[in-house]
Amino acid sequence: MKAQNVIIFTKPKQAQVARVAAELIEWFKARKVKASADPKAGVKADIAVVVGGDGTLLAAARQLDDRQVPILAINYGGLGFLTEVTMEEMYPAIERVLAGDFAIEERMMIDVAFSRGKKQIAAYRALNDIVINRGTLSRLVELEARVDGDEVSLFRSDGLIVATPTGSTAYNLSAGGPIIFPTMSAMLLTPICSHTLTNRPIVLNPDVRIEITLQSSQEEEVYATVDGQVGVKMQPGDLLTIVKSKVAVKLIAPADKNYFDVLRGKLKWG
Repeated sequence: MKAQNVIIFTKPKQAQVARVAAELIEWFKARKVKASADPKAGVKADIAVVVGGDGTLLAAARQLDDRQVPILAINYGGLGFLTEVTMEEMYPAIERVLAGDFAIEERMMIDVAFSRGKKQIAAYRALNDIVINRGTLSRLVELEARVDGDEVSLFRSDGLIVATPTGSTAYNLSAGGPIIFPTMSAMLLTPICSHTLTNRPIVLNPDVRIEITLQSSQEEEVYATVDGQVGVKMQPGDLLTIVKSKVAVKLIAPADKNYFDVLRGKLKWG
């Protein structure tokens, strides 16, 4: 692939990152590659370069929507499971990408629809997860979960996570869920601090339809959050329907790294 147009995403309102983006634009210009930090340029972009943390990448994936532009993620501080390339490695990594020395990993996404009564009130797409949890009150949340119409359980817990393999190393990991190799297709259903000790995370076929209904009372505050960034305050009886998205995120994987390098580095294994 010969990149002619590049879109750069950075964390908003951070002057230091903005300077990195400006330097990148000049760097690309010197190599006769058009580059822009305007998100609208993603329509024509051949590749996207994200400079920031995992949150910046998640926001970029949402802005690119169904355009499926390959993304090279540069880690600007923070833990960063998705942003594998360090700042020191940035220019050599981009050189390799421009030379075609890279692979593309497809990461599945999930679509969630929020319904109240018979009306859909919101819809989002997530790369990591959907998290349903309580607000400030220390009360358990009651959530009924069904898979393809079959009852799974009435979870009485601090909340519930529906995660993708990419999101398995996010909140799912903290809640005791398994790590799933990120290029697999699967959905994870993970309770958060379940009152029923036998409730355990479940790995599901990616083609199922997950339905989660809030059964808690009106006086409790419950929120459903998508990728930790956008979401909805729920009411009793609200229904979340979650399915595998037809759109996947394409991440540019540096040729000199693999997923186990990332796990060892981020989780301090061995």
